[in-house]
Order: sequence, then structure tokens, then C-alpha cells
Amino acid sequence: MNAVVLAASRPRWREFLALTKPRVVALMVFTAMIGMLLAPPGAPDPALFLVASLGIALVAGGAAACNCLAERGIDARMARTRARPLPRGGVTPTETALFAAALAASGLGLLWWLVNPLAMVLTALTFFGYSVVYTRWLKPATPQNIVIGGAAGAMPPALGWAAMTGSLDAEALLLVLIIFAWTPPHFWALALYRREDYARVGLPMLPVTHGEAYTCLSILFYTAILAAVTLLPVAVGMSGWIYLVAAVALDAIYLALAWRLYRRYADQFARRAFAWSILYLGVLFAALLIDHYWPLPVMP
Repeated sequence: MNAVVLAASRPRWREFLALTKPRVVALMVFTAMIGMLLAPPGAPDPALFLVASLGIALVAGGAAACNCLAERGIDARMARTRARPLPRGGVTPTETALFAAALAASGLGLLWWLVNPLAMVLTALTFFGYSVVYTRWLKPATPQNIVIGGAAGAMPPALGWAAMTGSLDAEALLLVLIIFAWTPPHFWALALYRREDYARVGLPMLPVTHGEAYTCLSILFYTAILAAVTLLPVAVGMSGWIYLVAAVALDAIYLALAWRLYRRYADQFARRAFAWSILYLGVLFAALLIDHYWPLPVMP
């Protein structure tokens, strides 16, 4: 039974849940939580931590629903996305718009009233950057869409940091830089094995406009940049040996996958690189957290 038939039998609440892209939002909220836990002066107030996490999750879910609304025509023509609720008619565009607005408004309200104004403003700017600047402007306009637009997706650690401190410090921006460097090789791996889908709908993704070989070289180049950027927390004294060992091991595996992809392309290698990139980010940020709270001295 195909995905469209299976999705057609879903209850209504699952249709609305699918609009929020739960797996994507979960990764974003996870990195926001790491930002909260790394922010000074130490372990955050549990109530503030939960409220901030909920607020960021609601706004992220609203942005995802806005993305589904804006791209419903494209989604209907792509194999990867045709089973989403809007292309199938599981929800209507009006319902989706109201749902997205309710999520975003409630999340921003929580952040404003129960967290702090800076966290709310930064989260609102991130919402606008993803749902408007990236989705409406950059994605259909340039093959560098994910490089430029990746700034919005990289913001969650800074949102979490600001939620706890009411400020935006250099360490928070360093966490943002890691995700910013991670985004192009992560997304281009997906675009490689889905290039026919993107070509069919006319989106100028890098594999479509510049070809397979150039995209693989770009993935290798950005993976090398990512490996260098992940060492910066150690260089500035933000983390120590535990994180350093984890980062070097993770980067070595990622570089090996990118090199194999460049030397001999196959869709299975692109799929493997994409799957690894998600695990990579989760383990890397978990290592930052373990290093921060582990009772060992930070490297001088």
C-alpha cells in the first residue's frame, strides 16, 4: 500500500500534526534546548526551560505549516511530498493558514509574556526568515537558497540562549555558526537523490542547476568548513576534551562520507550522507552538553 493511501486513513489530528513537520521541529527544539542548557549561569530554571521550549516549538511548527501552505502546489508534484496533508486534501488551505497563525501567535505570546522580549523578537525574525525569505523568495530564485536561507534554520540555539539570559552572546552565535555550516551538506545530500523531483517542479536546487559532480564537490567543501567550525568551541575555551574527541571522530566520519560521495557518486551514498548528517548534529550537540556538565576541567 503506498504512502498516499496510508495517509488518507489518518485521523484529523494527525493531519494537523503532519503540517508541523515534527521530525524537523524536534531537531530544532533539541538544539534550542542545548542553547538553554549551555547558557550562563548554569542549569536553567525548569519552568522557564519548559515554557521557552514550548514557545519555540509552537512557532517552529507554525513556520512549517506556512511552508506547507506556500508549497502545496509543488508538494503535489513531488514523490517525496505528495502524501502531505494539503496535496491530498486532508486539510484545506484556510484551515492550514488558521492553524499556522494560531501556533505562531501562541508561541510568540508565551515567549513575550513568560520568557523575555528578546527571545520573542528573535523567534519572530526566525519565523519570517524561514516562512517568507527562504520559502517565498530564495528557494525559487537561486541554487544558493539553502546557503543564504540556512541562517533561519540555524537560529534555535541562539533562541534558547536568549530565552535564558535575555542577551545574545558570542558563544550562542558560535552554536548558530555550526548549524549554518552544517545545513548545505545536509540538504544537498537530500537534493542529490531527489534531483528529478526538484527538476520536475522547476526549483533551482544545486544538483539541478550545476549537476551531480559540482554538488558533490560543494558537499565536500562545506563539510571541510563544518569540520573546522566545530573546533572553534574548543579554541575559544567554551568546551574541552570530551567535546573535542567527539567532534574529531564525527567530522572524520562525515568527511569520509563526503569524499566517497565525491569520488564515486551513487544515490545510496547520498542517502547515507543525509541520514548521517542528522545523527551527526544530534550527537555533536549532545557532546557539547556532556562536556559542559561533566566534572572535568575545561581546556585552557
